[in-house]
Amino acid sequence: MAAKSLHDASKTKSPDRIANSGAATQGQWGRAWEVDWFSLASVIALLFFAPFIVYYFIMACDQYSCSLTAPVLDVATGRARLSDIWAKTPSVTKKAAQLYTLWVTFQVLLYVALPDFCHKFLPGYMGGVQEGAVTPAGVVNKYEINGLQAWLITHLLWFANSHFQSWFSPTIIFDNWIPLLWCANILGYAVSTFAMIKGYFFPTNAKDCKFTGNFFYNYMMGIEFNPRIGKWFDFKLFFNGRPGIVAWTLINLSFAAKQQELYGQVTNAMVLVNVLQAIYVLDFFWNEAWYLKTIDICHDHFGWYLGWGDCVWLPYLYTLQGLYLVYHPVQLSTPHAAGVLLLGLLGYYIFRMANHQKDLFRRTDGRCLIWGRKPKVIECTYTSADGQKHHSKLLVSGFWGVARHLNYTGDLMGSLAYCLACGGGHLLPYFYLVYMAILLTHRCVRDEHRCANKYGSNWERYTAAVPHRLLPGIF
Repeated sequence: MAAKSLHDASKTKSPDRIANSGAATQGQWGRAWEVDWFSLASVIALLFFAPFIVYYFIMACDQYSCSLTAPVLDVATGRARLSDIWAKTPSVTKKAAQLYTLWVTFQVLLYVALPDFCHKFLPGYMGGVQEGAVTPAGVVNKYEINGLQAWLITHLLWFANSHFQSWFSPTIIFDNWIPLLWCANILGYAVSTFAMIKGYFFPTNAKDCKFTGNFFYNYMMGIEFNPRIGKWFDFKLFFNGRPGIVAWTLINLSFAAKQQELYGQVTNAMVLVNVLQAIYVLDFFWNEAWYLKTIDICHDHFGWYLGWGDCVWLPYLYTLQGLYLVYHPVQLSTPHAAGVLLLGLLGYYIFRMANHQKDLFRRTDGRCLIWGRKPKVIECTYTSADGQKHHSKLLVSGFWGVARHLNYTGDLMGSLAYCLACGGGHLLPYFYLVYMAILLTHRCVRDEHRCANKYGSNWERYTAAVPHRLLPGIF
């Protein structure tokens, strides 16, 4: 869900004129103008079931040691009632509310009040003021890219507290995990509701709004393309990157600290989960400027899907492996641990290098070397809404000649590594892999539907040249 902010970074088409030309058709931008019955049913189902899924997983860990079947069996056999389970669930507390308010306020201040300085001394890092893609209304927004800086400051303070100051216990997140869940839900629903009201009554740019006439779809998928407050506070960039993703690694560290407190050691499985997911998070912030050209910023509007998803779904379900390891401190054998590490690093390498190849090809308009050779391309044209013809190129070399979305394959390999680090004792840690497989497969289909409409017969030529989506020779 929210996590799409992390994974929809790469398109099979290279110099993506959808994102970089104001002449794109309305149909190629963002969410739908009209809603069919299936889309409406899907939206209502997600609005209802997604919060329940998050609660169920967290409750299962808290009350049933991470068993997904035990709560159902207890209720089915009469050993417990739903009201009993709910009564055992911690409610929001004053401490949790204060912590969460302080956390979000701190991230807002880091986002709007502290211009980036990391780009001044880190070679290759693109921070500071950067331009986004052209919106459907022809607007080019500017962004203050300072996510890496915010991540570094936040974690330096965390480690300073853990080792020197002791302002708070490093287990503070785990100790308030469920009360913080209610706080995150309040913020997620509040910002989603505010964004919808803002879209109706005082949008940042009225030409970048979409209305379907259906309340549920508008609320879920958003009305405004780039809602902002003032010049720099961009809702999409802030909530996609902060506070959820900055918190991701802090949450894992808190889980590791709790494991140390309970069992006197941090297992190698917990170390692997922390390291592999930290690599992924740091990759996101190192490439935050590149993220401005991804589907989250270039196509999606801001509604409950991103607002609630980034506040609740991402921090609570993307960290299930670390949470599971608090309740089940798995210690892997050396071969098992080495295999998980190699799988995770290989997946990250494929994910990053595939994205790098596409980005290099786009920036140089194909005047580059990929795997030491001049890239093979399919030249194509398309017609935009104003009747103008445009030229584009589809890359069929490197990773993009192996499969049309091999960056997603690398992503899934990393997801599998996180899960395998938890062993095979329970299904719960593997939810992330199932979710990512569904999410990325759906994105393949959605992206290719857009490309087929845009490029027509040239897209057929491309799929003939690169016949598989994710797994060469299989799918």
